[in-house]
Amino acid sequence: MNLYQRYSLPHLILRRSAVVAIGVLALPFMLFYRDRSRFYSYLHRCWCKTSTQPVWLAQTEAAGIDFY
Repeated sequence: MNLYQRYSLPHLILRRSAVVAIGVLALPFMLFYRDRSRFYSYLHRCWCKTSTQPVWLAQTEAAGIDFY
């Protein structure tokens, strides 16, 4: 039984193109903002999310493969 639903390819393409568009549009404002790393870290999490599974859990499971 699969606990998490994987996003479809059109959903991923739409999500990632939105992340790129928001990142490019926000760049002029983020150049002068102190906490821009938090904003771009959030965009990176949105980029990496490919299912309903939390990003931190997916990354933890992927890192576990390297050790076993």
